[in-house]
Amino acid sequence: MSLRLALVVQRYGEEVSGGAELMSRWLAEKLTQLGRVDVLTTCALDYTTWANHYPPGQTILNGVNVHRFPVDAPRDWPREQKATGRFLMQENSVLDEWLWMSRQGPNSTALLRAIEKGYDQYDAFLFTTFLYAQTFFGLPLVPDKALLIPTAHDDPFLRMPVFRALFHLPRFISYLTYAERDLVQEVTRNGRVPSEVIGIGINPPPAPADPARFRQKFGLDADTPFMLYVGRLAASKNVPELLDYFLEYKKSRPGPLKLVLMGKGDIPILAHPDIVQTGFVTEQEKFDGLAASSFVVVPSIYESLSMLALEGWLMGKPVLVNGHCTVLKQQCRRSNAGLYYWSGAEFSLLVDYLLAHPVESQLLGRAGQRFVGENYSWEVVLSKYETALNTFFVK
Repeated sequence: MSLRLALVVQRYGEEVSGGAELMSRWLAEKLTQLGRVDVLTTCALDYTTWANHYPPGQTILNGVNVHRFPVDAPRDWPREQKATGRFLMQENSVLDEWLWMSRQGPNSTALLRAIEKGYDQYDAFLFTTFLYAQTFFGLPLVPDKALLIPTAHDDPFLRMPVFRALFHLPRFISYLTYAERDLVQEVTRNGRVPSEVIGIGINPPPAPADPARFRQKFGLDADTPFMLYVGRLAASKNVPELLDYFLEYKKSRPGPLKLVLMGKGDIPILAHPDIVQTGFVTEQEKFDGLAASSFVVVPSIYESLSMLALEGWLMGKPVLVNGHCTVLKQQCRRSNAGLYYWSGAEFSLLVDYLLAHPVESQLLGRAGQRFVGENYSWEVVLSKYETALNTFFVK
């Protein structure tokens, strides 16, 4: 039976940066193997303001029908940042939390109406990311047809009582990791809701990776070692701490190691001869960089799954992660393919170890390739989704 699926997400497009949004796009494109897939999303590109960027209406992107709906009004990001900071420092009622959520956005009356009117058109609505308005206000409109992909991590927002009911409403929940599932069930007590750790498939590079091409483009000598970070250059991704740790490392070890930052963001990056910024890159350039790197670094504390870690492992690279992130630490243990640090001193020691032990580093990378193949291949992921959808949503 061909399924009729609607994937609901806050932003959608090839230009959109963000792990949850990238995962959503990949998932939507692959789910077309199971039936018709419509994406219901907003016209926003920027997650800070939610300002309308794309024109409203229907388009087709890589075989997926994308329906965009205008955001009611953009948000004042600097003001909301300050308000959220004050909000998190005080005690709040559930009403206070609801009012905060109503400002979180992206608020699109047209999108919510489309979800409600589309109830009879779809077998299932897949809501990605619990934290934003399209899920918080949209999922309760179609709870018996809702599959939630929460992308949750251990931050103050998950523990807000206003969200607890949301995690009891879906027909099914798809978690990205065992650590995410355990955390959500502990906080929200929703263990009775049918669920499975499904994860997400990882796409291979568009063409064979070429490390030399990457090095040539960004001025890196053939024998220069470098650690690679890919993602938003933002405080929320703990990039400032990574920069501090790297600069401290270079003070005591003025060798050839460089830090390559791949992506854009809103934090100032100190001009330094050993810090290389690539800006926005294509998918092929990203994989060229992964192949050229000595190892991948993931400094974030709040992750439900790290696409960067999985892509690094796919390319056979060891991964160095922040031990304060439960998900990343658990993934390193399950895969036997990564190391984790708790402090700047440990960061430096582990960097030294990876550089001084190429054989062991290679073994870590190979273990990562096996881990991704066994758990995050599209064949495995789509099989789990097909079973869940046919079991819980097809009448």
